[in-house]
Amino acid sequence: MIDKEWEAQLEHLRGELILMKESIRETAVDIIKEGFSKYPIFIAHQDEIKVGELILDKEDMATVWSISASTMEEFNEKALIPEEKKKFFITQYKNPKEFICLFVIYKNSAHFVFVPYKAEQKQA
Repeated sequence: MIDKEWEAQLEHLRGELILMKESIRETAVDIIKEGFSKYPIFIAHQDEIKVGELILDKEDMATVWSISASTMEEFNEKALIPEEKKKFFITQYKNPKEFICLFVIYKNSAHFVFVPYKAEQKQA
């Protein structure tokens, strides 16, 4: 369950992603095209982490969130996605051409969130 503080952080992250989406998409395409993984994962974090490779540094971007690139395979190696949860993860994973798979780390918790590359249309 996500509380109001988490919701506020996610909303702020969504705003920052507007500036980052194209770089993230290019990295996802490269990860897949180069054969590293069919399941790229992008980690949104505010503090230093020991997983993935930093691709967008909050200091360079003047943002609150940094983004690191990883894969399902690395998450499995580091037991972030245990072997028994791997099949479930794959069934939940959304098309990487249309969605960013984000692993959002905030304080002492983390959640997977899928964010569309295209802005969602608001209905009148």
